[in-house]
Amino acid sequence: MGAASPRSLFRLFAMACVLALVSACAGGRLTEKNMAPVVVPATYDVILTAAKEGQFDYMEAPLTPADLRAALNYRKEQNLPMKTVLLKRGEKARIKDTHIVALARIAVALGFTAYIQEKDEIQEIRAEKSSDQ
Repeated sequence: MGAASPRSLFRLFAMACVLALVSACAGGRLTEKNMAPVVVPATYDVILTAAKEGQFDYMEAPLTPADLRAALNYRKEQNLPMKTVLLKRGEKARIKDTHIVALARIAVALGFTAYIQEKDEIQEIRAEKSSDQ
């Protein structure tokens, strides 16, 4: 048996990289909570609209994620209903990842359940604090 050729070593390395990438992508935890079906409420306490540049329209006012968090926190401090929040697509802007991440962070911080409506489908944003924070 001779030494392995550079071509076969490259193939082995490429396969190892692909395997590592696939295992990293599938590394999320599958728990009963994550796999549970979405229970969609009949009404929502707050309805937001996606706006341009990662902003939100709340009560017809454009807000940055920081401003939205302050407005929702104020609502919570005033003991107004704050259990469910729905994010809809705007007239001129679609829901982007920046909207989802910002809303998920606010939902975890303030303790409400966030939902997204795209077309006729409603999905729940499921996020939780990591154990190292």
